[in-house]
Amino acid sequence: MRSFDEILAIATARHGEAAMHGYRGAARPKSAAELAAIPDDRWLSMATRCIFQSGFNWKVIEAKWEGFEAACEGFDLGRWVMASDDDIARLLADRRIVRNGAKIATVPHNARFFSEKSREHGGIGRFIGEWPASDHIGLLDMLAREGSRLGAVTGQYFLRFMGKDSFILSRDVTAALIREGVIDRPATSKKAMAAVQAAFNHWMAESGQPLTAISQTLARSIDS
Repeated sequence: MRSFDEILAIATARHGEAAMHGYRGAARPKSAAELAAIPDDRWLSMATRCIFQSGFNWKVIEAKWEGFEAACEGFDLGRWVMASDDDIARLLADRRIVRNGAKIATVPHNARFFSEKSREHGGIGRFIGEWPASDHIGLLDMLAREGSRLGAVTGQYFLRFMGKDSFILSRDVTAALIREGVIDRPATSKKAMAAVQAAFNHWMAESGQPLTAISQTLARSIDS
C-alpha cells in the first residue's frame, strides 16, 4: 500500500498541481458544529433525495426537487412521523414527484429514525457530526441497519452531500483500493469494509487529511 503522498503524486501527475490544490480545498468537510446547526428537516430531505436518485437519472430528480419539497411539506419530521396511509396515497398520486411507492414509504420510516436520534442526541446533525471518522463504517452500518434504503453508496452519498467527513466507494475509489492491495474486489463484506477503514485511518494519521480529501484523491489517481 502506497503512502498518501505517493497517491497524491499520482493524482497530481494526472491532473496538475493547481487542479489538485483546488480540489483538496473543495474537499474540506463541515465541522461537527456546522453539521449540528443543520435543521433536522434538511437531513430527511437529503436522505430522501439520495434514495430517489439511486438507480434513477439524477437530473430528473433535481428538476423535480422543488415539487418534492412542496409535496412532502418541507420534510418536517413531526409531520412525517405521524404519516397515515392517506398521506402515502396522496404522494402516490402527486405528479410533482416520482411516484415510486417503495421509495415514498421511506419518508415516514426515516422521519421516525431521525426523530429518535434527534431526541436522544439533541439533533440528528449533532449525532452524525460527533460520530468519529475513524469508525466511519460504523456510521454507514447504522444507517443501513436502522434507516430505510440508506445502505451502500446511497448512505455514503447522503453523508457526503450533507458535509460529513466521509469516503465514497465509487468505481474509481474502489479501483484505487484494489490497486493498493487494500481489497481484491468491491467491498461488500464486513471484513472488506474493516480493511477499507483501516487503510483510510492509516492515510489520515499519516497525512492529516480528512476522509473526504483522501477519498477524492484516490478517485483522481485512477484514469477514468
